Amino acid sequence: MKPNKLLFKNFSAFLALGFGAGISKKAPGSLGTLMAIPFFLLIQFLPEFLIILFIVTMFFIGIYVSDKTSQALGIQDPSCIVIDEIVGFLLLLALIQNQIKTLPYFILAFILFRIFDIWKPYPIDILEKKFKGGFGIMIDDIGAAIYAYIIFLFIYYAI
Repeated sequence: MKPNKLLFKNFSAFLALGFGAGISKKAPGSLGTLMAIPFFLLIQFLPEFLIILFIVTMFFIGIYVSDKTSQALGIQDPSCIVIDEIVGFLLLLALIQNQIKTLPYFILAFILFRIFDIWKPYPIDILEKKFKGGFGIMIDDIGAAIYAYIIFLFIYYAI
């Protein structure tokens, strides 16, 4: 089944495909990453433990909907599934929310996340190869968020 036909077939696919961002012909991962912004704007003023709870919950929901949608598509890790980018970038934004003071810092975070999500340096590449299904789809983006966080802090405090 094609992703655009699956988009409105069930709610799992709708979430996994990033509310439609994943069916974009150009840069679905980048569009999916940007889909994290509305979530961040909604949760940024919550107490820290609720932000963490929300992200962890989204991670586990992402495992389920990614697994279900990838099975429906018959592809192991299709680029149209972008819930992993949403959750990964949301994690990064939550980690750096005190450092995001101006738009350039936000853009830096986006660029760093996309670099590590695409490049997948060690051990992110191992996570992607070792774990299959929904967990495998989701976990490498958490790794990308952690790498982006480390480099972001290095740049932030070096400036």
